[in-house]
Amino acid sequence: MKDSLSLLARIPAHPDSRCWFLAWDPSGTLLASCGGDRSVRIWGKEGREPLPGWACAVSCWVGMRLRPRKVKSQLLLKSPGSWEPLWPRAAASRCALAIGKATCELGWEGSSGCQAPYSSLTSLLSSALGDSWVCKSVLGEGHQRTIRKVAWSPCGSYLASASFDATTCIWKKSQDEFECVTTLEGHENEVKSVSWAPSGSLLATGSRDKSVWVWEVDEEDEYECVSVLNAHTQDVKHVVWHPNQELLASASYDDTVKLYREEEDDWVCCATLEGHESTVWSLAFDQSGERLASCSDDKTVRIWHQYKPGNEQGVVCSGADPSWKCICTLSGFHTRTIYDVAWCRLTGALATACGDDAIRIFEEEPLSNPQQPTFALTAHMPRAHSQDVNCVAWNPKEPGLLASCSDDGEMAFWKYQRPEVC
Repeated sequence: MKDSLSLLARIPAHPDSRCWFLAWDPSGTLLASCGGDRSVRIWGKEGREPLPGWACAVSCWVGMRLRPRKVKSQLLLKSPGSWEPLWPRAAASRCALAIGKATCELGWEGSSGCQAPYSSLTSLLSSALGDSWVCKSVLGEGHQRTIRKVAWSPCGSYLASASFDATTCIWKKSQDEFECVTTLEGHENEVKSVSWAPSGSLLATGSRDKSVWVWEVDEEDEYECVSVLNAHTQDVKHVVWHPNQELLASASYDDTVKLYREEEDDWVCCATLEGHESTVWSLAFDQSGERLASCSDDKTVRIWHQYKPGNEQGVVCSGADPSWKCICTLSGFHTRTIYDVAWCRLTGALATACGDDAIRIFEEEPLSNPQQPTFALTAHMPRAHSQDVNCVAWNPKEPGLLASCSDDGEMAFWKYQRPEVC
């Protein structure tokens, strides 16, 4: 199960502070991160040709990473064939060639050696083998306090950042440069979340002041608050839009999920989802928008299904509004608060970020009843980070590419492969 999730790279994204959230741009080529250092960082992948003599440097680096403390014996490689020292350049070059072809073995001189699967060795050498993630831009002038969430517009030309300074900044992307073109003010306390509607003409923000604001964007890039929603009785932790409709969902410290839609010239709360026993931290719609996942301080993930009026299952609806019903609860898998949940729009895999420093991935079992589905734990990385994992984010274009970030300030990239194809 562990081998189905392999580490590709680990980066000190926001040194000396928490890294709170990650957001891929629509093309999947840029990743925005935000943290306690009051900055947004934009990351992109860069490829490079192997440098002459790089193999020797890589072998030394691997030796430093893998060598146990107080052990001065030689690091050996078997790939495949007889054991050879990894330090010499020739052996390191053979190691590089073997990575893409077969399982290698690593061991210490005088020991029986230890298995190092392709995925493990690849993760250690990833930064030296070619592609690497680099910081393209640092947006550090917009906010005075921690930046809690970031969100890209559907067109990819704008980035919104929500901050504990009670403002939301709108950054416009031009080539590789970003400019803060608007600062949205009005919330009384920290803005905890921000999200764009699929049309790109609406933006939602959620705050510690218990309110959700809906903003309208016109053709001149002017932002106007068109509704203030006070349905929650405690902090709003997360807001997210339906992938295909102008339907908005929010999660709160009051243990509930609220859904909103536009009615005539105003926005109204059209549903309240109850069932969690503590703070609801995050939400994620599936690709169709018919299912919604919520994660909570109660250590569970709940899957909610939308039933439209006149549904075959006989679920009662109120007037023309659909009804949302919890059809599955994932419990017993997490040992601490679940801070984030992400539903891959490409594969249907569900990832969670947990306060026990772990990342878990679930998949719906193929033969389960869609109205009462069962999900299997298909990947579990117990020590994905050294502290709480705050966010997990699936790449929108590359199946299985997952990014995560943590209180340790680091950002990690992972490759997920379904167990049946591992």
